[in-house]
Amino acid sequence: MRILALTSEPISADTLRSAVGADTANTSEVLVVAPALNSRWRFFLADPDPAIERAEQVEEESVERLDEEGIDAAGETGDADPLQALEDALVTYPADEIVLFTHATGKQNWLEKGVVDAAQERFSQPVRHVVID
Repeated sequence: MRILALTSEPISADTLRSAVGADTANTSEVLVVAPALNSRWRFFLADPDPAIERAEQVEEESVERLDEEGIDAAGETGDADPLQALEDALVTYPADEIVLFTHATGKQNWLEKGVVDAAQERFSQPVRHVVID
């Protein structure tokens, strides 16, 4: 099974296992995509550097955590638009399932709003949603 995990915060193996089940997580290939989510202000100033740096850190830390716990994981930094990041990843990584890790409603980045419903409508793969803090 191939899982595409979209996250803006580092995830652990336990977090992934709680989302998809231990057996599935332990036997799947996982691609972690960290979108370069930017603040609205930096977006309008066309200053993506801090968002890209943060996304790279999230992707690297997530892959390291998953690998340490025995989960076959790779990662990449994605577009600022989470849906575009998913679409881009699916071009080269034919996932069987998509798992979206988002913040609680009050802590969501402005680009995260509505992403779950939109992903469920746009993509043919099953989409799971997990709220993280």
